[in-house]
Amino acid sequence: MRKFKLQVQTTVDGYMAGPNGEMDWMTVPWTDDINAYADAFTDSVDCIALGRKLAEGFIRAWAAGPEGEDQASIDWMNNTPKVVISNTLTESPWENAVVAGGDLTETVNRLKAQPGGDMIAYGGATLVSNLIAKSLLDELHLFVNPTPIGAGMPVFPNIGAHQQLRLVAAQPFDCGITDLHYQPKRS
Repeated sequence: MRKFKLQVQTTVDGYMAGPNGEMDWMTVPWTDDINAYADAFTDSVDCIALGRKLAEGFIRAWAAGPEGEDQASIDWMNNTPKVVISNTLTESPWENAVVAGGDLTETVNRLKAQPGGDMIAYGGATLVSNLIAKSLLDELHLFVNPTPIGAGMPVFPNIGAHQQLRLVAAQPFDCGITDLHYQPKRS
């Protein structure tokens, strides 16, 4: 079965975006060491999962080739098939992306059971919090930026129960970001 990974940028105080979705707190530009690290753990990934709201900006931004990104990263983001997890869309308006809706657990389990490499979610906030709350992720990569913002959209909102995570590694990078790589402890 495929692994389902999460990579999310977070503030040091645990927010993935400001109260209105602001992302101006992120540490940029990334340094070569974090780029190499992210490339290595996404080598096995052949499917990107996104929530609808994030997909609307994410897919368009990568299609345009974000400033400061190398061509290999742009090509990988554009060429990797995407699944937009949404109950409001019925078909994809984007190239190389399909829509999957319905019960989230059933949808994710169906996607994980398909042949292929690993899957990765980059967000958005609603999808990430639901994936965490339902224990659907196999790895969490929290890219902790050295900036507190005091309020916003938490990575771990009230998920209704305690979840135990096992720290696999903590990797600091020259740009100031630290990756906290966790796996859920499952019985």
